[in-house]
Amino acid sequence: MPEQEYDTVRAEVAERILTVTLNRPEKLNAFNPRMMADLLDVLDAADADDEIRVIVVTGAGRGFCAGADVSSGGSSFDHRKAGAWHRDTGGRVALRIFSSTKPVIAAINGPAAGVGASMTLPMDIRLASTSAKFGFVFARRGIVPESAASWFLPRAVGMQRAMEWVATGRVFGPDEALAAGLVRSVHPPEELLPAAYALAREIADNTSAISVALSRQMMWRMLGEPHPMAAHRLDSRIMSQIGGGPDPVEGVQSFLAKRPPAFPGRVSKDMPSLYPWWQEEEFRPLEERAPASDSQG
Repeated sequence: MPEQEYDTVRAEVAERILTVTLNRPEKLNAFNPRMMADLLDVLDAADADDEIRVIVVTGAGRGFCAGADVSSGGSSFDHRKAGAWHRDTGGRVALRIFSSTKPVIAAINGPAAGVGASMTLPMDIRLASTSAKFGFVFARRGIVPESAASWFLPRAVGMQRAMEWVATGRVFGPDEALAAGLVRSVHPPEELLPAAYALAREIADNTSAISVALSRQMMWRMLGEPHPMAAHRLDSRIMSQIGGGPDPVEGVQSFLAKRPPAFPGRVSKDMPSLYPWWQEEEFRPLEERAPASDSQG
């Protein structure tokens, strides 16, 4: 990944792990359009770099992300000029994380409210500090959940808990987040990043980049499928494409030889495409499929 300075984030690579640090500490890393653009650029660069295996996202200073920057006052959420062309900035980041070929680990080191909480939902694994706080505070600001949170949050914690948090807009601590499954674990502040890096290294050192990228995309997309047959069809297709390739050969040979694997596959050039599998006839709902032809010829 090329060295580049960003206005609102820091991007640093070490041991095949990219650390993305939200970097507006004087504003508790409040989210603004510049941060959206910086994050989109970083995620694009990470996907293009085969040496990056895992992304860890955290915040500078004492906060993770306090939510949208509302320093412009009551007009902060006024997008009427854009009308139907408006696209939620947090949603653009969430969808880009969703489509990432690299697993994303959130190391939530402090307050995460509004978009600061919802942007973590498409991240694959969330760890929290004991000083973290969470708030899906949209109703207290007179708006609705953004960053596609209405899709992600119920899938993460169930409809009942998701609706409670969204309807009340209250702020809650890491223990409640852990009990609900919003976060995987809670750590003292000084142990948060080491725990995230240990998990990232477990992925980077032992797994095929192609396997992880495909598995990530398959599992996220299967959340919306009504029947396991869709997963079976996709599993079967992907296994037929990669099963005889160099990564499976290395995976078996390294296991039999009791040595660490050295997977040669590169996501940028060797990964079979999943797109646009959900648009193909066999995966479309019956009511959307093309009518069968009456022709016998």
